[in-house]
Amino acid sequence: MNTAAAIVAAPEREGDIPSLSVLSGTEQPISTAKDWLLMLKPRVMTLVVYTALAGLIAAPGHLHPILAISAILCISIGAGAAGALNMWYDRDIDAVMRRTRKRPIPDGRISANDALAYGVVLSVGSVIVMALATNWPAALLLAGSILFYVVIYTMWLKRRTAQNIVIGGAAGAFPPVIGWMAVTGSVDLMPILMFGIIFLWTPPHFWALSLFAHADYERAGVPMLPVVSGARETRKQVVLYTLVMVPFTLLPWILGLSGPVYGIPALLLGLWFMVSAWRLWRDRQDETGVSLTNDAPAKATFKYSIVYLFVLFGALAFDAVIR
Repeated sequence: MNTAAAIVAAPEREGDIPSLSVLSGTEQPISTAKDWLLMLKPRVMTLVVYTALAGLIAAPGHLHPILAISAILCISIGAGAAGALNMWYDRDIDAVMRRTRKRPIPDGRISANDALAYGVVLSVGSVIVMALATNWPAALLLAGSILFYVVIYTMWLKRRTAQNIVIGGAAGAFPPVIGWMAVTGSVDLMPILMFGIIFLWTPPHFWALSLFAHADYERAGVPMLPVVSGARETRKQVVLYTLVMVPFTLLPWILGLSGPVYGIPALLLGLWFMVSAWRLWRDRQDETGVSLTNDAPAKATFKYSIVYLFVLFGALAFDAVIR
């Protein structure tokens, strides 16, 4: 159910939303270049670019360096465009969440209409340039990933089910496949495995975050797992997904698609992820499952999960280069 729509504090979705400055009668803040950059969610974009680059490097064949740079740029802009459209649609819940209320739209620095136009233009532009620089299969997959994130995850799943991040996680798993297809124009087993790694990594990564940010989601009416099922169930799900993810990350090595340069780091990184998830599960908590340590293990798991994916895909790309 779309409970966020019932929040009294949420602005109307028709037209531009009123900023705090407008409501108070003061002059509306002027947007800066930094604001427009923030609309692209640069932190998320960094991870997208990195995994896409890993897919491009691991792919067999050769792509001219200029075209390769163009492909990565298109993927990053496409991901940023999806982020901008996400902010446009979620402007009502962003306005009531502590960690998002200072974003450019709810803070009144960028209007909703301008944000929508910005996201659409960048989306279309990134897909067209990707087609011209590489091939249409890669461009169409880029378009599909943008639509999946904006329509399937943001508009449909996020406000309706606690499994939003599980299904919606597919959007973040597309970049290495797009990078691979930019070189080959086709899909093979390796990019499918890369997709699966990110798909399985997303729930423990995001649910660790939601454990210490659950109050924001509850305030905004977003049915994240800790809000719907509680902290104890969320910790259990983090452990279960980790136990599935770690063996899956070893498949490229087991199937002979990569060597020990990838396989050994993947094993060691995975074992430490299991330790981190176990510490999260064993966090001191009250009878309702609420952490008594200010969610310190959840914060540690979240931070480690980012480092984990960076090192894992770095090892995979390096293994492909030396092989």
